[in-house]
Amino acid sequence: MTSEGTSDDLSLANSAPEVPTVQEISESMQNFGTLDYIMFAIMLVACGIVGIYFGFIKKSSGEDEYLVGGRNMKTFPVSLSLIASFISGISLLGAPTEVYVHGTSFLFITCAVIIVGFVMSIVFLPVFHDLKLTSTYEYLEKRFDKRVRLIGSLLFIIGTMTWLPIVIYVPALAFNQVTGVNVHIITPFVCIVCIFYTCVGGLKAVVWTDFIQTFIMFGSMLLIVVKGTVDIGGVSLVVRRNLESGRIELPTTDWSPLERHTIWALTIGGFVHWLQIAGVNQNMIQRYLSLPTVQSARRALWCFTVGVVTLIGICGYAGLLIYAWYYKCDPLTTKLAPAKDQLLPLLVMNVLREFPGLSGVFVAGVFSAALSSLSTGLNSMSAVVLEDFVKSFIKTPFTRKTADRFMKFTVVVLGTICVALVFVVEQAGLHVLQLSMSLDAITNGPSLGIFIMGMLLPRGALIGGLAGLSFMVWLIFSAETAIASGQIKFDVKPVSTEGCNYSFPQVENLLLSVSPDSILDDANGEEPWALYRLSYLWYTMTGALTTIIVGLIVTLITSQNVEKLDPMLLAPFMRKYLKTLSKDVPSEEFQIKIVKSEKDEKTASLSTKMINY
Repeated sequence: MTSEGTSDDLSLANSAPEVPTVQEISESMQNFGTLDYIMFAIMLVACGIVGIYFGFIKKSSGEDEYLVGGRNMKTFPVSLSLIASFISGISLLGAPTEVYVHGTSFLFITCAVIIVGFVMSIVFLPVFHDLKLTSTYEYLEKRFDKRVRLIGSLLFIIGTMTWLPIVIYVPALAFNQVTGVNVHIITPFVCIVCIFYTCVGGLKAVVWTDFIQTFIMFGSMLLIVVKGTVDIGGVSLVVRRNLESGRIELPTTDWSPLERHTIWALTIGGFVHWLQIAGVNQNMIQRYLSLPTVQSARRALWCFTVGVVTLIGICGYAGLLIYAWYYKCDPLTTKLAPAKDQLLPLLVMNVLREFPGLSGVFVAGVFSAALSSLSTGLNSMSAVVLEDFVKSFIKTPFTRKTADRFMKFTVVVLGTICVALVFVVEQAGLHVLQLSMSLDAITNGPSLGIFIMGMLLPRGALIGGLAGLSFMVWLIFSAETAIASGQIKFDVKPVSTEGCNYSFPQVENLLLSVSPDSILDDANGEEPWALYRLSYLWYTMTGALTTIIVGLIVTLITSQNVEKLDPMLLAPFMRKYLKTLSKDVPSEEFQIKIVKSEKDEKTASLSTKMINY
């Protein structure tokens, strides 16, 4: 009996179906076919054709045409270009991951975007547009001096060169997930196309490729959320599963700046962070300056605000949809998604696998977001390098042809460096949304502080900017080191693997909840310094405040004659205060202004003599 029973057991074991491994499941889902490659290639070809059109057919020469489109562009395409530049692949893939891992609190940052729209419209946009600048950092020389201008320009170059490799790397991850193609094969290929159309076509090519890419971005995200929702059983099921897991939640009202996401960090900290990016950053301001009037620039601003809020909302819902699909088998724990930001591409592979070509549309959408950000960054950096660095030091001005060649050469060199830096980003292995916002704050905080001092405070900024930069480098690299080493961890939402129908290595669940404090002691039992635990949403504000405080202290010691300021360099509502201050301290320059304002030259001369007397 025993031998017969053993024989039966063996035969049953041999006949039982073998459970597939996670590697086999992943490879079986990589069904990126010929039609998908064709859809992806169509996007690249369309971008290349736009570059050829503006570079060779409707060729425009000169700095004004190349960098600001002749200042006569149309509002709608510029609005979409602003959206495409602002929403990178980091947002398209990072926001869904943020919601899947930490819940919906982050989405309340859209309130900050709306506030930025009002402040930008009232404070920054009128000043930049009235001055007819090419580089926003020209303002700093007019307001302060050449040294401050160079500091501002340097902060922009460093910040952009740090950000762009992350922008390139993220969509390459998505492409790798759905095709298996190595990140470092697809990255140079796609970036060559972007560098080409940015190089030959200038701002007009960038804006019109952004115009095309924005439709692809919106279309690809709507495609995945609509099809995914229908397949799973409707919005109500998505909402119910996320409510049960605690993912749909409001931010806490905790006043502690150490909490990762509070309503104050998201609205106030988020406002300051986005204000620098949308309010004084060359990438964005250069587009507003391409429009003919302040009124058209304001219309573009509000179209941009509505578009960004809408797209962030779609990305947030995509995060809820990912959890609804994988609520019983977490792909991060099983390593079906090797990296956090490959969750959305994994959903695409599941939802669109039966429809050839649609996966290609999605990947084209993600790469569109990346290419728009890359082209914007390269075009803006070429403007800054030429206007702020080269022209400041050469005695003989460039000819139009020489300037044109120099700007194109700059685009190629900086683009090549960004592609090379992707290797560095790959080693970071961190959640890219938080990582990119943290690294941005190193330069964004001091830069914003300098511009705020320029437009709102009649004080200097050179030492303040250097102090802010030094402090933020130390703070953020110390904090990121503590996070990477495991000294600092954050609360995450619960997941499960009980419903998995494939085998996977038994590793620690990546999303198991940690202690309520969300901070783990290090190996020596010591907590990281409280400043290192500051929420990343407060970083930009910290850098800006450091810059402003140090700048005010220095200028109180050295003093500055406020009556010598040009009112056009201040925000419109601050100009009346400058006039009040000027009346209290009559000076030679103030006398000259009185002379110019008088209609009758004799009366003006008499007024000046009386003041002198």
